[in-house]
Amino acid sequence: MNRLLPTRHLGASPLEVTSIGLGLMSLSGIYGESSDENGMAVIQHALDKGINFLDSSDMYGWGHNETLVGKALKGRREGVVLASKFGQTRLPTGGNGVDGSPAYVQSACEASLKRLGLDVIDLYYVHRIDPNVPIEDTVGAMARLIEQGKVRALGLCEASPATIRRAHAVHPLAAIQTEYSLLYREQAEETLKTTRELGISFVAYSPLGRSLLTGKVHSAAEFANDRRKDHPRFHEGNFERNQALIAFIEIMARQKNCQPGQIALAWLLAQGEDIVAIPGTKQTSRIDENLGALNVQLSKHDLDTLSKAFPPGAAAGTRYPAGGMKGVFI
Repeated sequence: MNRLLPTRHLGASPLEVTSIGLGLMSLSGIYGESSDENGMAVIQHALDKGINFLDSSDMYGWGHNETLVGKALKGRREGVVLASKFGQTRLPTGGNGVDGSPAYVQSACEASLKRLGLDVIDLYYVHRIDPNVPIEDTVGAMARLIEQGKVRALGLCEASPATIRRAHAVHPLAAIQTEYSLLYREQAEETLKTTRELGISFVAYSPLGRSLLTGKVHSAAEFANDRRKDHPRFHEGNFERNQALIAFIEIMARQKNCQPGQIALAWLLAQGEDIVAIPGTKQTSRIDENLGALNVQLSKHDLDTLSKAFPPGAAAGTRYPAGGMKGVFI
């Protein structure tokens, strides 16, 4: 594995990860089909390029993703920081539920380890906060996983500042994961005030706005067969307004002789050494493109210009459909 990529520590934990990691959700059918052969090639290409931070979940393909990761990591586990998540459940009706009960924490972790074929998960997140279970109980059970040697560090996804404080008081958190990009800033930047006070790192998912910030999306019809069609940012009216915003980033990319997505990632990583980005992709070429963001130089003027062009609240459409918004920032 190439060790030359810049790294950042996750909170006060011993985990050190590349500033750009790899989100794995798209390898399990969320954004259209991806064969296992392709998925393994994407993961292994990322490792070959020096990325050491992989982000999975038990709900990506309902176990498929972890099984795929386990296969891809055979003989390559050393030096890889693997994150996975639990807490989302599949309801008989077909929708998603949530379970943060202590018993489920234990059983979910053991099931994930079995699928992964591993003895330990480096970073274990609550994927969604269960409003019916005190976060102290959930994190207390997660802390017992550390005592058992099954997990190395803990994190929360889409948690509000108040929940983060309560959880961190039970056991130190290494990372908080929330959507963060030029398009969606408000909740992430509110969360950063608390994580920085507590010494917790911030892992930014969808740092390219679910592909909008790449400059390669020209029609919402391109997503007719994947989950993005349900996201308000791609709906008629919202999509056109967001495209108008992205035209600005395309201008700067031409000036810098780079790709729009590289500008977006460079801006995000420049917001603080405590931030790590985990863009996802089904294509090895996109991994190379994303890593190219590390070579993009943005001046303070450039950063300020971008921040003003994409002020908090600028994006048209909420981060998730109405139902999904009820499960975030809890």
